[in-house]
Amino acid sequence: MTAPVRVLVCDDQALIRTGFTTIIDAQPDLEVVGECGDGRAAVDLAGRLHPDVVVMDVRMPVLDGIGATRLLAGAGVAHPVKVLVVTTFNLDEYVYEALRAGASGFLLKDAPPAQLLHGIRTVATGAALLAPEVTRQLVGRYAARIRPAENTPDSIPLTPRELEVLRLIADGLSNSEIAATLVISQETVKTYVSRILTKLDLRDRVQAVVYAYRHGLVLT
Repeated sequence: MTAPVRVLVCDDQALIRTGFTTIIDAQPDLEVVGECGDGRAAVDLAGRLHPDVVVMDVRMPVLDGIGATRLLAGAGVAHPVKVLVVTTFNLDEYVYEALRAGASGFLLKDAPPAQLLHGIRTVATGAALLAPEVTRQLVGRYAARIRPAENTPDSIPLTPRELEVLRLIADGLSNSEIAATLVISQETVKTYVSRILTKLDLRDRVQAVVYAYRHGLVLT
């Protein structure tokens, strides 16, 4: 049998932690291996418990979720941990910063339990979770404020078709939706996505979305 996905829950509200833990532990393929109330404790526990996924709050004492995410999954981390950020606000600029810090995705705290479970399973497989319905709101509005003005599509090492696919990824489209939009096969889309991530040295689709907004590829 496949071992259950090991989850660390980090939130400064005990009630939230208990709720998440109860929901997660009720699943045969998921297991909560620890819980804590601040980012520093999350980093320490992750180092000892080696979870597959950390469910991370953003606003916490001692060390916030952004700082903790950067230490767990940021650039240069030898053994990055997959981080699923959970926040109260879908327009929270801190979540954008957490995605830049290395998080594999985010969810809203008022999402139904099924979405939390889906999010954990998705991130655990190595895929990214960036909800299409809030991609523009979350990344677009905040990234527009900090996007370097001098960056232009001309300086990006992608072909015109790859740029087109990247823009559609940033719009929150799935592979099947991109395939339908461009009238190509899903396998071809997967090839383009793989090339984009490789050329730009990006880990996943979340980083691709952030990259697209920071480099002015999407109108906000």
